[in-house]
Formats: sequence, C-alpha cells, structure tokens
Amino acid sequence: MPNEAVAAPSSHQPSLRRAIGPGLLLLFIVGDILGTGVYALTGKVAGQVGGIAWLPFLCSFGVALLTALSYLELVTKYPRAGGAAVYTQRAFGIHFLTFIVGFMVMSSGLTSASAAAKAFAGNLNTATGWGMSSSSLGVLLVAFGFMGLLMVVNLRGVSESVRVNVVLTLVELTGLLIIIGIGMWAIAHGDGDTGRLIDVQVEDGRTVFGAVTAATALAFFAMVGFEDSVNMAEETKDPVRTFPRIMLLGLTITAVVYILVAISAVALVAPAELGEGEAPLLRVVEVGAPGFPVGVFAVISMFAVANSALINMLMASRLLYGMAQDRVLPFALGRVGERHTPWVSIIFTTVLALALIAFADLRSLGGTTSLLLLVVFAVCNAAVLVLRKDKVEHEHFRAPTIVPILGAVVCTFLASPLSQRHPQDYVVAGWLVAAGVGLWLLHRMLTRLVERLRGQRPRTSSR
Repeated sequence: MPNEAVAAPSSHQPSLRRAIGPGLLLLFIVGDILGTGVYALTGKVAGQVGGIAWLPFLCSFGVALLTALSYLELVTKYPRAGGAAVYTQRAFGIHFLTFIVGFMVMSSGLTSASAAAKAFAGNLNTATGWGMSSSSLGVLLVAFGFMGLLMVVNLRGVSESVRVNVVLTLVELTGLLIIIGIGMWAIAHGDGDTGRLIDVQVEDGRTVFGAVTAATALAFFAMVGFEDSVNMAEETKDPVRTFPRIMLLGLTITAVVYILVAISAVALVAPAELGEGEAPLLRVVEVGAPGFPVGVFAVISMFAVANSALINMLMASRLLYGMAQDRVLPFALGRVGERHTPWVSIIFTTVLALALIAFADLRSLGGTTSLLLLVVFAVCNAAVLVLRKDKVEHEHFRAPTIVPILGAVVCTFLASPLSQRHPQDYVVAGWLVAAGVGLWLLHRMLTRLVERLRGQRPRTSSR
C-alpha cells in the first residue's frame, strides 16, 4: 500500500549518525544552491534577455520557493533519507514511477558532479599553464583523481564531508561577495551603467514573455540544490524543527546573492559581451577592478565546482541508500559501515560518476538537468496533495494547499515545450530516461529470477 510503513533498517548494522545541526545544514543548502551555476549562467541569462538578467533569477526563486514549501511538508512528515523517491512511493505506490523519479534525481546529481570534476581539471590545467587539451589523458586523470578524493571524504563520514563543505561554501560565497562589492563600488562612484537594468534585449521572433520564460528555465538550474538537503534528513539533528527555517533562510540568502550578482555584472559589462565565453564573472572583475588579481578568481572557481561535486555525491549516495531501504533497489546498496556511512552506495555512485567523466559529453546537460528536476518537482508537488490523507503522529510543517497546486502547474509549464526550451534538452533527457527504464527492467527480471530460484525445492524420493 502507498502509505504502508517503510521497513526499518536491519538492527545488526550501524545507523546513520545525526551530526548536522542548523548551522551546518544552512551552509550545506547555501553551498549546494550556489555551486557552479552562478559562475557561468549569469552571462547566458543576460544573453537571452539583456539587462533585466536579474528578473529570471527572481522568477526562478519564486518557482523554487513553491516547491521548497512542498518539500518542507514532506521532509518534516517523513524525516528520512531517500527524498523524492520516498515521497513518490508513499504517495503513489508505483514501483516503476518511484524508480524513475529516483533515477532522475540521481542522474542529475551524478551528471553535475561529473561535470564539476571535468571543470575542476580544466581550471587546474589553465591555472597551472599545462596547456593540455580538455580531452587529454592528463586532464581525464586529474578528474578521476578528484572524484576519488571526494569518495574518500564521503567514506570518512558525514561530519568530515560537511566540514569540507563549510570551507568550500565560505570560499565560493566570498567570491560572489567580491563580485557584489566590486559592482556596488563601481555603481556608487558612477562607473556602472544602471540604465541597463531595465533594458530588454531579445532575439528576433521571440516575445519578451517567451524570452524571460526561457531564461527563467535556464536560471532555475542555478536555484536547484535545496532538494538535495532532504536526503540528509536522517543525519540532521531534530529535522522536523530544523528544516523549515533553515531551508527558507538558505533559499532567501542565495536568491539575494544571485540578484545582486546579476545587477553588478550587467551594470559593469554589456549583456552581449557578458554572454560570451564561459567565465562572465571574471570579465566583471577585469572591468570593475583592473588591479584585482584575477588568478584568485580561477582558484575560487575551482573551490566552487569542488563544492558542487561533493554535495552532489553526498546526495546521490544517500538517495540510493534510502531507495535500498525501501527495497526499490537491491538492499545491499543500503548497507552502512562502521563509520556510519552508506559505503556501498558511495562506491557505486563513484563508479557511475567515473564512467560519465570518461565517456559522456556533459556540455549540454545543464538544461537537461533542470528539465529532469522540474519533472521530479511536479511529481513531488502532486505527492503533497495525495499524502494529505496520510496522518502521522508527530507535528510537522504544512504548506498552504495552493502552494503544491501552483508548484505542480509552474514546474510542468517550465518543463514543457511551451517554455521554449532548447530541443536538445528533450533529446538528452529521453536517452537518460530510456537508460533508467532499461535498468528498472533488468532489476525486475533479476528479482523475479532470484524469487523463482528460492521458491524451488529439491524433490524428495517417493520411496
């Protein structure tokens, strides 16, 4: 049944350790949302809408807030690892749907982490002046080594992982505050062009509404990350009380930072120029503070991508752990080691990430990741409404009924062709979902085979 209690972990193995307090959870959420997106997407958003680049970030915050409120009801009602997969299973009780939702979330995390590993290796290559091509064996080995280091940190324990996240979050936040400081200083001294902030520039044949909608769908990729934190519910102290205030505070902080970064960038650099290249914020530093050591920003970018990769690998391993506890995946993936970490899931997700680094072209997966998560968010918003009939004994956060309704509608719209998404997003997403369906069928066939073999009994002699 959809609302049937989930089987508890086996008593003979260690449980996850509740080591995350409010401060660490806030830094986890802020660090995950900031990530690498804002360092690259600001220019691309400005290239689509012109000087009002701050507006799509504001709109994406509104969309994220709707879904975050729904997630808060779910995570405080069911404070355990697994996130969207757990909520989908409880609401609909459809094994296939649960598997695909979990696969989509895991794919987005692994893809982001793998892309971050490649970006880390590329930035290191540039900073050190090695001069190797991005596809060279040396860069690939650096990416592999980086992912291996993340696995070691993850295996060490959630306390160690979150402490590393604290350092990396503070570094990447400092980089964005530098951008804001440079922009505000220039504007205050009359060096910035604030008139651009209301300037709209769209491609021929596209309406302003269509351009802002498409830019919002792109900017939404920079706002995702809050949903990863629910996979840490079993390792958070008093999650029912902690999550609501901390998640909303984290979302608000990142939204303010994004909008101020967009304002600073557009005021100093023309939108068309900002949309060129892969390091728009570096151009802002060069224009607004010519004497600032731009090499520092390359290092900050490396820290930012490292943080994104670490958090996404944490999320992916905890998601698999939760799904294994629900028997959606083999229970072996839910095994916890003596250091209170889901070591089998950590190793499994690392192997998958290494395969993505080696063989996948990740350049077009930013929009695809956003598309997949919007579909997941639409399902989770619907799950809130379905699970209203499932009563629990403890008090929990409850979102106004209109919130999950609006969240489901808006997420579905942004995931549809009506949002004027790039067609390649659907192509890549289609292949990923097809791979998920294949894995689900394989797991189902193997499960049935094992059940049949276990059901057979040796025939006894009639004599």
